[in-house]
Amino acid sequence: MHRAVHNEKEAAPAGVSEHGAQTSVEMVSGKNRHRDYFRNLRRRLKIGFILAFFIPLALLSAYFHFQFNITMKESGQSLLKTLAESQRITFDLFLQERLVNLFHLLHASDMQLPPTAEEMNRFLQHLRESSDAFVDVGFLNPSGKQIGYAGPYPSLRGRDYSGEEWFQTLKTQERDYHITDIYLGFRNKPHFTVAVRFSARDDAGVIRATLDPDKLYMFLRTLSLGEGVESGLVNLEGKYQLVDPGMGKLLEKAAFIPPRFERSGSREVTDGRDTHLVAYAWLEEVPWVLIVRQPLRVAYAKMYQARRIMVLGTVILLMVISAVVWITTERLLRRAEATEEARASLKSQLIHAGKLASIGELAAGIAHEINNPLAIVSSESGLIRDMLDPQYGMDATPEKIRDELDHIDEAVQRATNITRKLLSFSRKEQSRLVPCNLNHVLDEVVGGLKEEELRVADVEVVRDYDPNLPGLLIDPDPLRQVFLNLINNAQDAIQGSGQITLSTRHDDETVRVTVRDTGKGMTAEQMERIFLPFYTTKEVGKGTGLGLSISSSLVESMGGRIEVQSLPGAGSSFTVVLPITKQEEGASNGGIGEAERK
Repeated sequence: MHRAVHNEKEAAPAGVSEHGAQTSVEMVSGKNRHRDYFRNLRRRLKIGFILAFFIPLALLSAYFHFQFNITMKESGQSLLKTLAESQRITFDLFLQERLVNLFHLLHASDMQLPPTAEEMNRFLQHLRESSDAFVDVGFLNPSGKQIGYAGPYPSLRGRDYSGEEWFQTLKTQERDYHITDIYLGFRNKPHFTVAVRFSARDDAGVIRATLDPDKLYMFLRTLSLGEGVESGLVNLEGKYQLVDPGMGKLLEKAAFIPPRFERSGSREVTDGRDTHLVAYAWLEEVPWVLIVRQPLRVAYAKMYQARRIMVLGTVILLMVISAVVWITTERLLRRAEATEEARASLKSQLIHAGKLASIGELAAGIAHEINNPLAIVSSESGLIRDMLDPQYGMDATPEKIRDELDHIDEAVQRATNITRKLLSFSRKEQSRLVPCNLNHVLDEVVGGLKEEELRVADVEVVRDYDPNLPGLLIDPDPLRQVFLNLINNAQDAIQGSGQITLSTRHDDETVRVTVRDTGKGMTAEQMERIFLPFYTTKEVGKGTGLGLSISSSLVESMGGRIEVQSLPGAGSSFTVVLPITKQEEGASNGGIGEAERK
């Protein structure tokens, strides 16, 4: 007997050593799980921040970049178009002034017809005083013969212009003046003619003057154009009347002819070598179009510079945001990881403390159960001594002594079973996922010692099991702890005699285990707090307040939940709801549950 007790004590250190090894493995496994979890969380958060910040910012930047380009292009086109319109007005005014000069001669009060050579020279001198662009001046009679002339080409005196297009146009049109395109004419030199007619007198003819295109070109170049800007005048046939050398040659076909129906406009044009921004405006006094062009790299120089600044600013902003998000995320996750590790460690301690607290509560109830077999051993041992003492004259045959020894063995076996069950609740064991039928788990928890304890306390246990309950791939140890805690709470809630009903049900998705008692019940305020750690409805010294908190954590770690229904004086009902999953999912949930439990 003394040897058996000694062996029991020697087994304890071995169990503690095994428990320590298991705890170390579980701690390492738990840390690895937390590390993997936060590694995945860190990756997901960073990707999420990229999607949340970068994509909207990139889209917004692209939108503003697009709008900015449009605005800058419109600004550049508008500026060049304004320049073309301004030059067009200036050139129209120049031509109108030259027409006014000729009309003054035509309507002079002292003009005699036909004019003399001296008078023609005076006319030319007067015209050159108003503009050095005038080359010569001539007077044509109604039939088209030039009967008066002053200028550097005296051979033109007496020349017949009746067949010239400009003369025919002037005679037939409603306007009293006409401006020709640039042509070579009789002098075989580029020039253009401005002619006016006087129809108030029958003997009146036409006064024509020749203008030098070079003088007009110099006048055109005096206008403010801007960097890289070239200009030219093009007639209806698309030939240059005036042009900058870099843009083309005089009387050469222009590469771009603006549409006649648009008074002014602008567009981008490629001439085979470079792309230019082109603006144009049609003159009022002559069917010429003024074309102004500027290379895109010059016209949009400010836009390109602003775009580079905007792109650089966007990149810098993205880098700053990335750095802030990266640093902030790392700090938050490190704090969260440390907090989670501390919470997991505290939770593990609370769960183990709950098991120890449950053992402490059971200790008082099972003390007399252990004392009973010990009393039998002591009684049988004394009886055998009496049988071996001759003075008592008792039957001491080997058969009789063997019968008494069998009684001792039964008592020792009963005590051994009690201590084994007690140790199974007090030790942390490695997670094991096995197919479980919850009906059997409930029977293991409530059977034997616990059921005897309830019977002694005059509490009836009613089993209402679902015979077709599906099996779950799960760790049964945490479930035993949960069910034992619920049954203990139900027992404590019953004052005097009562009944505890254990029922199981299932549907397509869940298995439900209900522990219902006929105890005193709970108020709504108590039900709101029962799952809080260290909160208890029991008397001081009779409960730790950890049982339901730990049970709820264990069930939630398995993917389930605990539902509560209670009314004061009508008892309480606690239902453990667990999901029905596939084997792989069940294994995963079991693993998570064990990790949380540990």
